[in-house]
Order: sequence, then C-alpha cells, then structure tokens
Amino acid sequence: MSWSRCVPPLGLLRCIQQQQILLLRPISPLSVPSRAMIPGQYRRPGEPREDDPPWKKINFSFSKGLEGIKKHFTLLKKEFFERWVGPQGKPLIEHMLEQNQVVWEFRGAESLDQWIVSSDREIGGQSEAHLKVGKNNSTCLLYGTLRSTPPRDGETRYSGYCSMRSKQPLVSFDRKKHYDWSSFNTLHLRVRGDGRPWMINIAAETYFSHQKDDIYNYFLYTRGGPYWQDVKVPFSKFFLTHRGRIHDHQYCLWLDKINTIGFTLADKADGPFQLEIDYIGVCKDYAHTSDFDYELHKRNPEVL
Repeated sequence: MSWSRCVPPLGLLRCIQQQQILLLRPISPLSVPSRAMIPGQYRRPGEPREDDPPWKKINFSFSKGLEGIKKHFTLLKKEFFERWVGPQGKPLIEHMLEQNQVVWEFRGAESLDQWIVSSDREIGGQSEAHLKVGKNNSTCLLYGTLRSTPPRDGETRYSGYCSMRSKQPLVSFDRKKHYDWSSFNTLHLRVRGDGRPWMINIAAETYFSHQKDDIYNYFLYTRGGPYWQDVKVPFSKFFLTHRGRIHDHQYCLWLDKINTIGFTLADKADGPFQLEIDYIGVCKDYAHTSDFDYELHKRNPEVL
C-alpha cells in the first residue's frame, strides 16, 4: 500500500477544518426587525405609512381647551339629569312599554352631520359618493357613481365600493355612548333605491383590540322605482364578519352595545346609483321569536 492512498488529499483536510470552525462558532440570536415584533395598525393598500407620533396631531391651544372644558361639563350636566328622569331622558314606564323607536331621521341639513360618506377614492379608486338632503328636507339621498377599476399602485387587487356610516355618539369627556336596543328585535327602515343590493353594517362594542373590525352584516335588496319600501330585518339574521370575511365562530349581536350603523354598495356593477332613506328605527316584532338564525359552534361541546 502506497503512502498516497493512506493520507487524504490536502483539499479534503482544509474542507473538514472549515466545517469544524463553522460548527464551533457561537450562533448569534436571530435578528428580528422591530416592525415585526410590534404589531401596527391596519393600513389599506395604497395608503402612505404614517411615521409621525400621535402627539404631533394635537392642537395645543388655550382657547380651544377652554371651549372643550365648557362643552364637556355641559354634556356631563345633561347626562346627570337624564339619569334622574330615566334611560335616555325618558320616563321608566315609557321606556319599558316602548315598542317602536326612530333612531335616525333626516329632517334638514343638520341631520347629515351625524353621517360619514366614503368610497374607494381613499385607496386610489375612481368611485364617487355624495350625501345630500332630499326634497322637502325630509329625506337623505346617497348618490354617486360606482367604478370597480382598481388603482394602479401594484398592491390593490379589488376596488369599487361606496358607503355611508353613522358617527360614533360621544358624551362628556369623549366617552362612547352606546345605543341600547335590547328591548327590540328588528331593524326597521323606510328606503327607496334603484334596484341594487346593499349591505347593512352594524358595529357593536368589543372587549379586545383585535375585534375592532368585527361587523355584523345583512343584505338590503331594493326594488327600484318611485315607491317606498318598508324593510324589517330581525337582528337574529345578522352574521359576523371581519374585514369582509365571514367568521367561522358566529355569535349573536349584543344589542345593548351598538355603536354605529352603515350601508355599503359593492355589487361590481359600474354605473350611477342612488339610495334615499326616510328614517332608520327599531321595533319589537312579537311574531319573531328566534335569538340567532345561524349555527353556533362550541369549542367545548357538552357531552350528553
């Protein structure tokens, strides 16, 4: 046996030494970018990222502070005396026997201040939506043009929506005021549309931050034509969604913690639209006895 067959070649020895050095080298911890460790707020595709701290948006004005103090103490006084009269300033017997309640009615231009109109123009789309008072100052008219062409930003894949949403009511010191509809079981609308299908959106108060985009939805089918239609939708038919996706785990709407209500059009039919609303209310329908019309999934089902 020759010496060249017993000794491994020089290149193989260098390769083994390099591998031993790599194995003995201390492993540094994985570097995770700071953006991935701290979950930020949801940003729509196409919107610029806001890097400014929140305190930069505050207007430090002495006169504005005095006006705010006067406003909030006036609201606190009103809230205090309404509690002595009854819920929402109504006598207790009237609150217990009430079967119909008009929550929003449009009687004049000042009633439109309680609503917010939005469209896909916020993400670079081409749809337009406007809100104005109808004839005789007794209705509101939501009209505009729907276009489903997505913006050319390289991120947005779908577009084409218009919506109106009620503002979150606030009491003294900017505390949220919730609508208590626990005495009712049906949503009552008087509308006049153009035959397009709409989506009714109801947002309730949540306990966790990741549930802030949870919304209850149901469909509103308008007939079109010159005639008004009275629409009654039981609250048990509203299903839970999160950013447009239906939840696997459904549960009924909390009627004592209602925040806002809205209407969305996204039927992918480009062209003009209009929806006229007379009033939005709630009622008690004794013929409807269901609490929730969808299957409830239990994580820990009871064993019979």
